[in-house]
Amino acid sequence: MTIIKSKHFILRPFKKGDEKSLLENINNKKIYRNTLNIPYPYTLKDAKEWIAKNLKEAKMKIPTKIKFVIDIDGEVAGSIGLVKIRGHKAEIGYWLVEKHWDKGIMTEAVKLVTKFGFNKLKLKRIYAYVYPFNKASMRVLEKAGYKFEGILRKDVKKDNKFMDDYLFANVR
Repeated sequence: MTIIKSKHFILRPFKKGDEKSLLENINNKKIYRNTLNIPYPYTLKDAKEWIAKNLKEAKMKIPTKIKFVIDIDGEVAGSIGLVKIRGHKAEIGYWLVEKHWDKGIMTEAVKLVTKFGFNKLKLKRIYAYVYPFNKASMRVLEKAGYKFEGILRKDVKKDNKFMDDYLFANVR
């Protein structure tokens, strides 16, 4: 699996031993609110299952998902990845522990993973879905070269409510 280094963090695969750090950093109602598939409260069982799933996926010859830990000083400070990798396109998704918000870390991580997707995976389109209230994530995507493409009305169901998704994409 690929390791990508920046001045502020390392993007690396998940590994056994990440469970405790993952649990401590992802178990946040604000992270839950802004993501579709992260449960709250997040349990040690969730962390163990997530890491096992990622280790299994990393062994696949043709993965449909590539997930990176955003490693800051040896801790799982967040995660970013490409999912639904099919043909020429993939979806990008991410989260970051709250203490590292507003430092440019996620913008840099999105730029690096987008470059990886275009250069290494030869993708032509990388897209992201953002809830209408998540202005910070929209700014991250825009700073990373993504363009707003439209609103998908009642696209997802979260907490028994149908929610809109804003679609952003970067194409090469």
